[in-house]
Amino acid sequence: MRDHAGEDENGEGADVQQQQRNPWDGTDRDYEYEELLGRVFNILRENNPELAGDRRRTVMRPPQVLREGTKKTVFVNFMDLCRMHRQADHVMAFLLAELGTSGSLDGQQRLVVKGRFAPKNFEGILRRYINEYVICLGCKSPDTILSKENRLFFLRCEKCGSGRSVAPIKAGFVARVGRRNAGT
Repeated sequence: MRDHAGEDENGEGADVQQQQRNPWDGTDRDYEYEELLGRVFNILRENNPELAGDRRRTVMRPPQVLREGTKKTVFVNFMDLCRMHRQADHVMAFLLAELGTSGSLDGQQRLVVKGRFAPKNFEGILRRYINEYVICLGCKSPDTILSKENRLFFLRCEKCGSGRSVAPIKAGFVARVGRRNAGT
């Protein structure tokens, strides 16, 4: 005789029904790989719909680079790039270290760099920056936060919760660009 809680006289019932609800309970047959894989992904989708969902691709807008005079290059959409939750100082330090030059932000929030560089140079460096300091290695999500703790930079993913330390930016050789003496 069952009561309204779903238990029989022995105090069992709801648990037994729960266990026999799964198709693999009570059988010892061999399962196909595709069947097991499908079952794992169904469980993943049920428990974590945001992880097993469609992956959105992050599209990086190409850098708009102009020449200013003969010895300067201007990165026009620099601040648009910094909207990926990164400080402009950090992105600028990486760009300048990789280009091996000096530069600064002007009044219109454009990056002015000493030297002549093609847009492809900026594109390759930005791709390296995003792979190193933005993309999560676990889930490939760009939804990450870069924080500094105890003189180390840590990258923490908002989507999967994983974290890792990232290498500090090393300034390489910076060539001196200036006027030469006319007398020597």
